Amino acid sequence: MTLSDVFVVDGARTPFLKARNAPGPFAAADLAVAAGSALLSRQRFRPDQLDEVILGCAAPSADEANIGRIAALRLGCGDRVPGWTVMRNCASGMQALDSGIANIQRGRADLVLAGGVDALSRAHLLFSDAMVRWLSQWYAAKGIGARAQLLTKLRPGMLAPVVGLLKGLTDPVIGINMGQTAENLAARFGISRTQMDFHAMRSHQRTAAALDAGHFGEVVPIADAGGRIYMEDDGVRRDSSVPRLAKLRPVFDRAHGHITAGNSSQVTDGAAWLLLASRKAVDEHGLTPLGRIVDTEWAGLDPAQMGLGPVHAATPLLQRHGLGLNDLDAWEINEAFAAQVIGCIEAWKSDDYCRTELGLPGALGTLDECRLNVDGGAIAIGHPVGASGARIVLHLLHVLRRQGGGRGIAAICIGGGQGGAMLVETT
Repeated sequence: MTLSDVFVVDGARTPFLKARNAPGPFAAADLAVAAGSALLSRQRFRPDQLDEVILGCAAPSADEANIGRIAALRLGCGDRVPGWTVMRNCASGMQALDSGIANIQRGRADLVLAGGVDALSRAHLLFSDAMVRWLSQWYAAKGIGARAQLLTKLRPGMLAPVVGLLKGLTDPVIGINMGQTAENLAARFGISRTQMDFHAMRSHQRTAAALDAGHFGEVVPIADAGGRIYMEDDGVRRDSSVPRLAKLRPVFDRAHGHITAGNSSQVTDGAAWLLLASRKAVDEHGLTPLGRIVDTEWAGLDPAQMGLGPVHAATPLLQRHGLGLNDLDAWEINEAFAAQVIGCIEAWKSDDYCRTELGLPGALGTLDECRLNVDGGAIAIGHPVGASGARIVLHLLHVLRRQGGGRGIAAICIGGGQGGAMLVETT
């Protein structure tokens, strides 16, 4: 069966804003609407001519449960355009794209707005179970005497909040957080602290150079309620260096670890959208695509090794299309951690890993790092979990067009032990 082409017509994202230990200036829906409004305002069709809106979000707030529908309505799509939300952890934005692709290829849609968002600075603080039980008894208590008795049972420790973000970054099956999975990869492949810090420094340097060169044309400004305008990603450290990074203390394994805040992705708020179209829609509206999404792959692996998800997802794409690692013109691998990206490169270089974990006859080869994350990655740009999968696909298309066209893969690791990858091409 030959599947129909799915084109990426256009895309936009907000600046990615670093969380700074307090709720950021924008709710997730605000971010999604800001990026979506800018994107839709420059199209040749009206928002209500979309067939559906799909938004990935890993940590929606209680008042934005189906944030995809909220965004669709606020973007002026009207009552008749369905809006829905998907969650595949770090790949939620990529899953939104894949869901849109599937509906276009089934003939159920021709124009789809798909992307991802998260406002991680606004992740919930929760009561502990003990505090919830106490509150339940408090509201059920009859009279002053019963409540006075309950007050004697209230302990200060019960008031300590449960940090929702930390809960979300901890795998409930294996009981370890994402940073510890990166420590696992560092140990497995012998990745040194210096290697990680060098990778992190290079990410900041590449992003700073790309900002100076105007290579983030997909970013649209956003203004807060006080009139302050945010023009670009604000987590880039132009003064980043290996000696500076070496001063930071390990976060996840304080005694023996190497993963620090400096060689990890930043906790960030942001949104990214792509407009997907069938050939029929391209012709009908006179659209000029950025490129097309050729193929998608999802993979599962040991949750304790989740950072190698890009290897498990991208390798079948390469095999299916008869490609080697360096037959692609550019790669985007989301930088959850420096150790995680380095681990992917080492896994492809390893005869043992490729034989035992991927079923290959031997090592796939050495990825040319000049083709990888050429404008930096999430260590410098940030990782609003729900948005990152969409961001890397959109930016990869921009990189390819800047280079004169070609093919590339965007790949991402996914908490819980999965990987996602998309093969794209431009002309």
